[in-house]
Amino acid sequence: MHAFDTLTLDTPRLHMRPLRAADAEALFRMHADPQVMRYWSTPPWAGIEQAETMIETDREAMPAGRHLRLAITLRGGDDGLVGTGSLFSFHEASRRAEIGYVLAREVWGRGLMHEALTALVGFAFETLNLNRLEADVDPRNAASAKSLARLGFVQEGLLPERWIVGDEVSDTALFGLLRSEWAGAGQGTQ
Repeated sequence: MHAFDTLTLDTPRLHMRPLRAADAEALFRMHADPQVMRYWSTPPWAGIEQAETMIETDREAMPAGRHLRLAITLRGGDDGLVGTGSLFSFHEASRRAEIGYVLAREVWGRGLMHEALTALVGFAFETLNLNRLEADVDPRNAASAKSLARLGFVQEGLLPERWIVGDEVSDTALFGLLRSEWAGAGQGTQ
């Protein structure tokens, strides 16, 4: 697999880069927001230590290619984190990975996640030569399902009561996208 610790991706409005120690506060604020975490598989974060642990985990995992997580920042701004995009659970023999993402509430509704995911999916298929991407989404999260559908992902299944977060039980909608469907959808490198 590839080392990801120096990877950057750029789009017209975004710069995506590895997390830095200076991102801890913004990362914590985003993951502590109950609205952002509403459909996440963990409860909102309770302390900045969780952000620091995520950044430290990335420092070890990304050079080894075990997972890829990039900070999403606005180009021309202060390089402050407004979200993250990830590829994880790589299965090399099958050329498959899962995709994950989160965006701070203050930048919702601007099309930024579509832009970031277009770059991340393009990297997965065109540079990493993956054949398949998968996403695990709470079926009540209509915005996430819409983002995936815009990229060509198709809901392939439903797993009842897959997650228990606190006292809330929720289902999982499984989405998939094949490299051939990505190219056929004309997504390519935008």
